[in-house]
Amino acid sequence: MSEKVLMKGNDAIAEAAILAGCGAFYGYPITPQNELIAYMSRHMLERGRVFIQAESEVAAINMVYGSSCAGVRSMTSSSSPGVSLKQEGMSYAAGADIPLVMVNVARGGPGLGSIAPAQSDYFQSTRGGGHGDYYCIVLAPKSVQECADYTYMAFDLADKYRMPVIVLADGMIGQMIEGLVLPPEKKMSDLPRPDWVVGKMAGRKANHITSINLVPEQLEAKTKARFARYEKIKAAEIRYEELGCAGADLVLVAYGTCARVCLGARKLAEKEGIKLGVFRPITLWPFPYEALGKFISMDKPVLTVEMSLGQLVEDVKLSAYEAACATGKVSPNARINLLGHSGGMIPTEEEVFAEAKKILGK
Repeated sequence: MSEKVLMKGNDAIAEAAILAGCGAFYGYPITPQNELIAYMSRHMLERGRVFIQAESEVAAINMVYGSSCAGVRSMTSSSSPGVSLKQEGMSYAAGADIPLVMVNVARGGPGLGSIAPAQSDYFQSTRGGGHGDYYCIVLAPKSVQECADYTYMAFDLADKYRMPVIVLADGMIGQMIEGLVLPPEKKMSDLPRPDWVVGKMAGRKANHITSINLVPEQLEAKTKARFARYEKIKAAEIRYEELGCAGADLVLVAYGTCARVCLGARKLAEKEGIKLGVFRPITLWPFPYEALGKFISMDKPVLTVEMSLGQLVEDVKLSAYEAACATGKVSPNARINLLGHSGGMIPTEEEVFAEAKKILGK
């Protein structure tokens, strides 16, 4: 059994990326993910890999695009306003079918906002974020262990489906310190060597990688082919966690830090004989609509808990809609409620429990 180590969330993301075979990292400092960049600056170079602190977020994402085109596992990280600056590059990568990993350790917004934890980048992450028709796989950890696990996984998913993958944490998870078991290190020589990369390197043919296509019929066909690939991802890569939802009086839906808060609220409820289930989407895209809809269709009220003023709750409502379409009815008791905070405010276990009791009339 591997030995447990004590690490901060940001450091765990960085080390897991290195262990996953990240060969190039490009970033620009912004709180609350600066430790991630600092860790990379120390440990990438000592392993003979590429680390560059770029002159801007825009430069960083375009550097990632370039090295990804050369077949190198590449990554960038930032926090909310910095991620916004990277969205044009993310759209270009999606349009060119380029694998890359981006980490967003989210903070309060809009604008410069605050440096406190938030989840208000949900729409940006799950709806593409940049211009055009595309999606990114989005993984949401709730612990330092999962920061490592999902970052490690992100590189494999990016390569498998030739697309950007986002690891969406929040400032609390990036800054907290917990024990974890690190994944095994991949040998750089064992990593996939794709035949689509640019240049006549290592005997490969020269390829031209671009997202531009000025013939509407051809661009539409390419985009439709990409969406067909998205359907395969929806069939194979949906991940979620549920605890006690089938027998619950009320189902709490949350991800990341809020999911941890909900688990605490569930324990408070147990002391008073109230059954709270917790449903946690791990892939925010593709979202587990069917799995959540199954519990909504059981006539259970739902409380969505998030550090935004109503973003995750939109996907919860879509889960109810899909469940209604599948069953041919809308459950009269499937009330979808929202407990939302913004600007860096974090819900408490007591607050969530009190809101659940209010909904249940207790």
